[in-house]
Amino acid sequence: MDIVVDDVILTARALVLRDLGARRLDVPAAVDALDSAVTERRWWVEQWPDGADLVAGQVAQDVQDRLLDGGVGRWPRCRSCNETDPHELRIEPELGPDPQWVCEKSGVHVAPLGAL
Repeated sequence: MDIVVDDVILTARALVLRDLGARRLDVPAAVDALDSAVTERRWWVEQWPDGADLVAGQVAQDVQDRLLDGGVGRWPRCRSCNETDPHELRIEPELGPDPQWVCEKSGVHVAPLGAL
């Protein structure tokens, strides 16, 4: 079971880290937020193995919350619509497999998690 948990957690970390890097936010504060989220979600997957398909989207949402709460700001910012007010992309489904980045204003699907 530990190998499966490790695979799930490391895959989630890699996907979110790739998207942080795509937006040039793979800075120490963001990576610390990611590692903290990964540590907490490891426990979550160990307790609920059936939730393994959901963990990548959960990690991405955790990082978004931590970056906003930590003063880093909104991440990732939307660059896919004509809305002039700064806004972010959100993970959809909120709790489901195959997480996608979606513009919170227009509803446009921008990219799968890990493919910004």
